[in-house]
Amino acid sequence: MPFAYYARLSRRQRAIYDKSAGVTEVRLPGAEPLRPVVAALAEALAREERAETQRACQRLLDGLTDALGVGPVRVEVLAARPHAHWGELHGLYTEARGTRPPKITLWTRTARQRRVVAFRTFLRTLLHEFCHHLDYQRFRLPDSFHTEGFYKRESSLFHQLIPDTEDPHGNGSRTDRAAAPDS
Repeated sequence: MPFAYYARLSRRQRAIYDKSAGVTEVRLPGAEPLRPVVAALAEALAREERAETQRACQRLLDGLTDALGVGPVRVEVLAARPHAHWGELHGLYTEARGTRPPKITLWTRTARQRRVVAFRTFLRTLLHEFCHHLDYQRFRLPDSFHTEGFYKRESSLFHQLIPDTEDPHGNGSRTDRAAAPDS
């Protein structure tokens, strides 16, 4: 089911949207070696070390681009999110321009409260922006729309990097705990 803005798209844009909507996952070969990088990212964010968070993000992006056979993308991690009457910006993908490579910009703090962003939210934002990169580099789409397929691709990457079956606290799988009767 297309999102509401689909009706406002041109025929050309609808064709791009439809192609994007049809791609619902990204198979990530070798996700396992990237999990320690994800853990390092979580630790750096928790310690509020912006520079180390940026380095961990770049290591993760380098691993993702290598694994998926796409061109590089650089990352810049800044402090508080920008905001205005329209809301606040979580992340931004900027296409390559001239000799400048594509760039993902992320913010570690919420706009108004200036609190550190929750790790899973931060990682999902990074993967969201990376999915824009994949739309251009891997799927060769002339534009990158937010479609159901786009969000499913983001989610598929997230769950390969942080499997649902693992509990970081060593309490068995989330599925096992959800199925267990209350005691």
